[in-house]
Amino acid sequence: MRLLVDARYVRPVHDGISRYSASILHSLARCIESGEYPGLAVAMLVSDDAQLDQLPPLPSVRGYSPTGPLEPLSALAVNRFRPDVVFSPMQTMGSWGRKYKLILTLHDLIYYDHPEPPGFLPAPVRIGWRLFHRSYLPQRLLLNRADAVATVSRTTASLIREHDLTTRPVTVIPNAPPRGIGVTREQALDRAAHRRKSLVYMGSAMPYKGVDLLIRGMEHLPDYELHLLSRYDPRRKEELRAIVPQGASVTFHDGVTDEDYRRLLGTCTALVTASSAEGYGLPLAEAAAEGTARIVSDIPIFREIAPNAAHIDFSHPGEFAEAVRNLEDPDTYRAAALGALDDAARYSWDDSARELIGLAQSL
Repeated sequence: MRLLVDARYVRPVHDGISRYSASILHSLARCIESGEYPGLAVAMLVSDDAQLDQLPPLPSVRGYSPTGPLEPLSALAVNRFRPDVVFSPMQTMGSWGRKYKLILTLHDLIYYDHPEPPGFLPAPVRIGWRLFHRSYLPQRLLLNRADAVATVSRTTASLIREHDLTTRPVTVIPNAPPRGIGVTREQALDRAAHRRKSLVYMGSAMPYKGVDLLIRGMEHLPDYELHLLSRYDPRRKEELRAIVPQGASVTFHDGVTDEDYRRLLGTCTALVTASSAEGYGLPLAEAAAEGTARIVSDIPIFREIAPNAAHIDFSHPGEFAEAVRNLEDPDTYRAAALGALDDAARYSWDDSARELIGLAQSL
């Protein structure tokens, strides 16, 4: 079987879709190297040779930019490579005239309730994005072009069924903690005794992420520091700076390296996120692998992927402060650290790659 994986969303600094694409491909490469799947050939579809720096040494072919005007004709270009199955980590891949089986991915339904598009997209794409999410009909048309649909969580799979978004079979191919990072239970317990009074948030500052709730909640935690790790648009950053409570400590990092991210996870009291909606929540998995306690919104996806986290209502600042203070008890923190490792052990990229292979072989 010839499986072509769409890697055109891979970016120099990973966002969620980029990391998902690259991680799946690295695990597929390991599956091939192991001899576990004789007869399986995997290749990568890229739109820029620079993307290869983030990808394994698998064969690659060039396609159109996924956000460019030629994207609707992508299948005509892909047909030349004669794949049996194409897997795209998005649902928007052009499919007109395709001569292969197609798996499309829907990560979440966030933008139906929160239609603000990602700022890095070109202006015409952002306009189309808003129009697209005014109705479920365009989504149904997109997904039903595929032979199968993938998603990253049982929570999103349930929403796909609830809104009748596709007649195609839906398979969960989840995210996972990055391979090769993480600590043992002994290391997690040792770290638990040396945590600093700091809190870490990794993610965008789009309104549904609730970063403003985290900042305002620091009024009740004057002896703690909140680290906002991601790079924000300057205007949004100034909006957030303006609401920092007097006496609160909030640091804007404007992006961090993977090494600094892991260091902060290894020394902070907790990773925090007040998001009101997510498709998965990869930072929770990353923190879990490091044995880091997590304080998160009480929403279905976080109950699915992080059952051992503290689930709270961030609109009540007292709950946030209480959850943080609870972790000052050594026994409570040790239990949170071990629970985090238990959550991390439930997912792996190699398992997700095997799930994808099984789905492709079934078509």
